[in-house]
Amino acid sequence: MASSERAAAAEADTAEAETTQVLEFGLGEETYCLDIAYIDEIVDAGDLTAIPNSPRHVEGVMDLRGKTTTIIDPKTLLGVAGTGARERIIVFDPEETDDGGTVGWVVDEVYQVRDVAADQVDEATTAGDDSVRGIVKGDDRFVVWVEPRTE
Repeated sequence: MASSERAAAAEADTAEAETTQVLEFGLGEETYCLDIAYIDEIVDAGDLTAIPNSPRHVEGVMDLRGKTTTIIDPKTLLGVAGTGARERIIVFDPEETDDGGTVGWVVDEVYQVRDVAADQVDEATTAGDDSVRGIVKGDDRFVVWVEPRTE
């Protein structure tokens, strides 16, 4: 392999290493995304059991394959206005969340998984907001990249 080919291959490896796969989903009228490393699975929204005196962002719990899973409304956590279908639940990997419990976000829609390169993320517009990682630019639209908060 010639040195120019090795350099091109190294550059391609670097570019590939700088991309992150994210899951895009809808809350109200806006599109958001999460790093898929935090996600265990996506399930259909089902019946929830309300928990008396729980925080406002906790919708309730559901049985997910024998595990009690706390379901959270990310609209409340993130201050998102609007209503939607609330059709899917994004279940987080318990090893990746702070509390280690099984937690899910109820979202209106799940759109797609896509690769995001570091140069597509504008972090300057989110100064001081721990729940927002950045704004993903592309395809003539913006997608808000959020962190998987559970409280």
